[in-house]
Amino acid sequence: MEVQWTVRLFAGLAERLGGNEVRVSSAEGGMTAGKLKALLAERFPSHAGLIHASFVARNEVYAADDEPLESGDELALLPPVSGGAPENAGEDDLASEDGRFILTYKPLDADRMLSQVIVPEHGASLVFVGTTREWTNGRRTVHLEYEAYAPMALKTMRQIDDEIAAKWPGTRCAIAHRLGTVPIGEASVVIAVSAPHRAGCYEASRYAIERLKQIVPIWKKEIREDGSEWIGEQQESWNPTAPAAD
Repeated sequence: MEVQWTVRLFAGLAERLGGNEVRVSSAEGGMTAGKLKALLAERFPSHAGLIHASFVARNEVYAADDEPLESGDELALLPPVSGGAPENAGEDDLASEDGRFILTYKPLDADRMLSQVIVPEHGASLVFVGTTREWTNGRRTVHLEYEAYAPMALKTMRQIDDEIAAKWPGTRCAIAHRLGTVPIGEASVVIAVSAPHRAGCYEASRYAIERLKQIVPIWKKEIREDGSEWIGEQQESWNPTAPAAD
């Protein structure tokens, strides 16, 4: 019996493979995440390098290459992340039920995110704001564009919060990320952290932004005077399933 899947594509993969999804079929019980990538690399040989550097997401969770795929799975092929054109510009903003994890096409509000983490028993709080810079290595950026696999992005933001709570007990984290076009000088990401003491607060804030760049499926496209480029595609060994560094 043959099984068919629709695989969602994002960022540079969608551009190179000619659409937001691709259909794949295989004999029942014969497909793994790694075989899926190999099949697509054979179908699109000029983009095989990027396909092999990408990760399959199975039901909004990163799948190792040896993980079997089953009928009914929701599949996506995710290129290396580094923070893309918007998936559906104009769609409603998305947020977790508690309001601590947000994806939005609107300007970010740092005070709003800070209010999500302030509690009476904490004596330290920090807000990290990442903004669009105009010049990088002598090249002028006009603006950035961000794309996300939205439901999985919210899940992995929550995962970061869980990891922080385990490493620094009692610490709270809130993350908002902009989607769509972000002009020069405007914020792309806001991370608010509070903790009982300042040392843990500083460490947790740094951990949050580094972990976000590693596992959250958000892609950044730099629109420059001399062209455009998806950031992250140059990575040769992206592995979002690797344990977080201590």
